[in-house]
Amino acid sequence: MSISLTRILILADLEGSSACWSYAASSFLTDEWARACLGMSKDVSSVVGALFEAGVESITVKDFHRSGYNLFAELIDTRARILCGYRQGPVPGIGDPAGTQAVMFLGMHAASGSDGFLAHTLTSRIACLKLNERHLAEVELFAASLAPWGIRPVFFSGCPVACDQATAVIENMDCFPIDKSRGPQSFDASAWRTALSQAAVKALSNQKSKPYQPEGPFEARVTLRQGRAAAARLARRWNFEQSGEHIRLQADELDQLYLALIKLFYLTPLTARILPLALMAFNLRGRLGIMWARRRLIQLGCLS
Repeated sequence: MSISLTRILILADLEGSSACWSYAASSFLTDEWARACLGMSKDVSSVVGALFEAGVESITVKDFHRSGYNLFAELIDTRARILCGYRQGPVPGIGDPAGTQAVMFLGMHAASGSDGFLAHTLTSRIACLKLNERHLAEVELFAASLAPWGIRPVFFSGCPVACDQATAVIENMDCFPIDKSRGPQSFDASAWRTALSQAAVKALSNQKSKPYQPEGPFEARVTLRQGRAAAARLARRWNFEQSGEHIRLQADELDQLYLALIKLFYLTPLTARILPLALMAFNLRGRLGIMWARRRLIQLGCLS
């Protein structure tokens, strides 16, 4: 098969992966989470191996779930570059994506306020996030943040609701769903990974997708799960407009809105001033977490 893409960035999340079947599995430092990390690593490994076999020259995998440390790198082809933890920029969380042609999204989830599996956008503290009166999913924010580098979104995998939301706004992006409606007992992870990998390889021939740069202006309404008091506290911290449990954000570009959401939910004026040190501390916590998960899986006999 002739492919048009040889330098790929993979953004990997946990909720839409093959071994995450509950909120506990998406949480931090639980046995269910350790098993989900193993499943996520196997999913990524399968896709990475298939992409290299198809002729891809360069693959960077960015772990984008919670702590940023959910992958067992030893299970993934050593030719791939694994990025764990978070970087300040130039792309928030990712760092410098220069040289990448396209991005693939693995294990993603639906938007806050929708009925997808473990649906949320950025944080579960958001009960609902609407952009110009429609649900806003993470894939839009991530794709828009990569658009200035000319990086095209070509492939997406997640629950059916997440897939529908992604393809409704990002044109010509290939999609492969994971159906979690019947539970893990009836799910064949090995067969699903094989099909997922084949679909990802097929997306290497995608020549129709374009960098995701929707036209603004944008108005977002963020509904806080914790209610009016929490919304007032966050809005006051950054001088955003607030009404009841809602916070209103405006931006001319979608990547600007992404930065505002990061500031709102992940930073304080203090951590913003000492961001490099704050990231170091956060990433250290993630490294310790995946070390715990590895030891726990060895104890459970799931990992050698």
